[in-house]
Amino acid sequence: MRITIFGATGGTGKQLVEQALAEGNEVVAFARKPSKLNIMDKNLTIVQGELTGEALIENAVKGADAVISVLGPRGDSRTKPLTQGMHNIIDAMKKQGVRRLIISSTLSAKDPNDLSEFRTKALVNFVKVTMHAAYEEIVSIAETVRASDLDWTIVRFTMLNNNPKSGKVRAGYLGRGEAGTWISRADIADFMLKQIQDTKYLRQAPAISN
Repeated sequence: MRITIFGATGGTGKQLVEQALAEGNEVVAFARKPSKLNIMDKNLTIVQGELTGEALIENAVKGADAVISVLGPRGDSRTKPLTQGMHNIIDAMKKQGVRRLIISSTLSAKDPNDLSEFRTKALVNFVKVTMHAAYEEIVSIAETVRASDLDWTIVRFTMLNNNPKSGKVRAGYLGRGEAGTWISRADIADFMLKQIQDTKYLRQAPAISN
């Protein structure tokens, strides 16, 4: 398959690139600073650009079987740069006829299948108060993806670590005892790559953990 990855230079993004290449896929990594990726492979193409570069984004998603985004708020989120970037990604996908979109998010983005859970509500409220702009950006990105007519999946998680891939991922919804707190970046990447062909969570937003 040909997979386009946004956020490829981050911890989870690098795991995505490495695992996708190890499985024999062609990977297009969209990066603002390609030097941060430090991966060389004949099946890897790096497109340098910003999320405002509509033509570059369209070139990056051209011919892709799936697009994966692990972009997360950093710095000033008040102007919602990642939300606009997601609009540009979705527009580019539609122009190029690419349907499958898988993005990472947090529990700040809710799903209709969630039940009320005190611990999660307290955690989300803490983020909302202490990092309000980032909170609003996370919610806005998820709403933008949900509003599209693409074949999307939003993969949510709480706390990250750098443990090696275990292949043991719990997935489900809040308040049902289906997902815990911690998950490794390697297992997130593994789960997201599997969603390319797995339709169980099509147009849903499962929460995952180890």
